[in-house]
Amino acid sequence: MNTKRVHVIGAGLAGTEAAMAAARQGVRVVLYEMRPRKMTPAHRSGKFAELVCSNSLGGEQPANAKGLLQAEMRRAGSVVMCAADTARVPAGGALAVDRERFADQVTALIEAEPLIEVRREEVTELPPDGIVVLATGPLTSDALANALRQIIPAEHFLAYYDAAAPVVLGETINYSIVFRGGRFEQPDDYLNCPLTAEDYKRLHEAILQARKHVPHEWEHLEYFEGCMPIEELARRGYLTLRFGPLRPVGLRDPRTGQEPFAVVQLRQEDLAGRLWSLVGFQTGLKWPDQKTIVRTIPGLEQAEIVRYGVMHRNTYLNAPALLDATLRMRHQARLFVAGVLCGVEGYLESAATGWLAGLNAARVAQGREPVVPPEVSMLGGLVRFLATARPENFQPMNANWGLVPAVPGRKKDKRARRASMYYRGVTAFEQWLRSIGWTPAHVADTAANAAAVEAAVLKADPDAQ
Repeated sequence: MNTKRVHVIGAGLAGTEAAMAAARQGVRVVLYEMRPRKMTPAHRSGKFAELVCSNSLGGEQPANAKGLLQAEMRRAGSVVMCAADTARVPAGGALAVDRERFADQVTALIEAEPLIEVRREEVTELPPDGIVVLATGPLTSDALANALRQIIPAEHFLAYYDAAAPVVLGETINYSIVFRGGRFEQPDDYLNCPLTAEDYKRLHEAILQARKHVPHEWEHLEYFEGCMPIEELARRGYLTLRFGPLRPVGLRDPRTGQEPFAVVQLRQEDLAGRLWSLVGFQTGLKWPDQKTIVRTIPGLEQAEIVRYGVMHRNTYLNAPALLDATLRMRHQARLFVAGVLCGVEGYLESAATGWLAGLNAARVAQGREPVVPPEVSMLGGLVRFLATARPENFQPMNANWGLVPAVPGRKKDKRARRASMYYRGVTAFEQWLRSIGWTPAHVADTAANAAAVEAAVLKADPDAQ
């Protein structure tokens, strides 16, 4: 394979990251995106890296597993992290972004790269030559999926479904009831709707009585536990919501000075603070029923919903049966897979696997061997899991501390132990980047930005170091 061209199919977080990683190694890239010519059930525009389920890329603290993956991606010069830092909105200890500004930034960065040719068309079969990165996400078109089934056994195509949460207009929130605050000592970046025991009972009943909007052919698909619809949580038991997304711990209603029975939190969606999403309220219920449920919540009685929750089907591959740790198909040497399609869950994880797949696709195109990050890094641990997990009942995986080896010794404090794993992982990842020659000029600015971001995180949470 002496070709110098890489084809990247899909311009979501994984595809844009893959395209940029390949181009930054001097390889010409063709990036295919079918939107807006052909839309999906979840997307609303033709912008690259459009976020559809949440606006959060996870917690930033050194004690957080996603925080380590964020740090690794910043050091790699990630286009997604660059855009996220530009478009960030207040979200306590999490990295949340203004969706529109984030997508605009990623789109602009990709379109400005001279080595990337963008083709706005649906790919219905694999390109006949060159190295290919499949980054079509959970909403891979039927035509391409059928083409892939010619080379991938049908039993290795897996699926589940998840949902997005409603978004309400900030000016329609009753701020005489809703209060700002973060759990425990976290910044007060969230809005909180306090519920009494009676309020909670009324909300729970409204959710149970609501009508589902799920196509019949999806009925037997599994949910992903990390993005469970609110209606399914409610059916698991009366107090499941109270001990889940509606937990009130660490919050006090300033009107009473007491901890509420339960709390519905709202997270800022845009830089101006005009749009707020209901945290943990991803749903596939019919829209009129969503409106009833939202207006059952204290403080949201007159709330205007500007975007309703939607359910969408996610397709992914049985990674341990098909991929090695470089994200290369074991029996199709010119194919790499990234994002949700390769078996990860989460925006950040999708972007990270996209970066690695793009890096390795370019290396193969140049006649070099693909590489794998160190096992103590979060990305290294994640892709090793994808390659070595049990194929039976394989489920999507997101960043977590179980993916990387524990630090030697036994630190009693969990935060200190994880912070040690964080700094060990960052150091090893930096050394690995240098060892593979990943030192393009653009990384310097991103690395400086990474240091600034981490300094700010530590200033807000000095015990994390």
